[in-house]
Amino acid sequence: MELTEAMTTTGTCRRFDPREVPPEVLHGAFDVARFGPQGGNRQAVRWLVVREAQLKERLQELYLRHWEPYYARIQEGQVRVGGGDRMLVAADEFAHSLAQVPVLVVICARTEDLQVTDSDTDRVSVVGGASIYPLVQNLCLALRDREVATAMTTLVCREEPAVRELLGIPDEYLTAGMLAVGYPARNFPTKLKRLPVEEVVFSDRFGKGLFGTGRAT
Repeated sequence: MELTEAMTTTGTCRRFDPREVPPEVLHGAFDVARFGPQGGNRQAVRWLVVREAQLKERLQELYLRHWEPYYARIQEGQVRVGGGDRMLVAADEFAHSLAQVPVLVVICARTEDLQVTDSDTDRVSVVGGASIYPLVQNLCLALRDREVATAMTTLVCREEPAVRELLGIPDEYLTAGMLAVGYPARNFPTKLKRLPVEEVVFSDRFGKGLFGTGRAT
């Protein structure tokens, strides 16, 4: 698959076909994903592939603990989302059928190998993810190349002690998210809907569009 096509059609899949993903497909995707950029080449990321039914059911339970109140806040207008009602319904159905997704990949990272240079600032710390999420996107693209869909979730990180105990994750590793993996129940999108370049790329000053008027919100 041509790279640009993969990049513009790798969205969040919320409806999966029950077919199993063959081990060789997973191996090939992980083999490509591991070359993602990471600070100091410390290679902090470890992938925990979960296919056992009981484990997936427990992960769904942990996910729903946080999804259901979050979904209620969305419905009450307390949380802003970019999608419409159809997207929200699909997201709720996804949450309640997480255990039926063929593969759940829990993303782990060794804490000491993350260079978190913003940990002492007075804002949300995000820098540690620079050595994690490029590899996750590599995995999503590699799976898309193999006609396998993905959905990145992070709510299970709120239950890290329980997830660590459930899956035997050592204390020195944190959880950075969970990737739902499987063949899509519907066709991949022909092109994802995103804001135009003119509204998100600025020149020298925030809000001054490089290719147009720009937008500062």
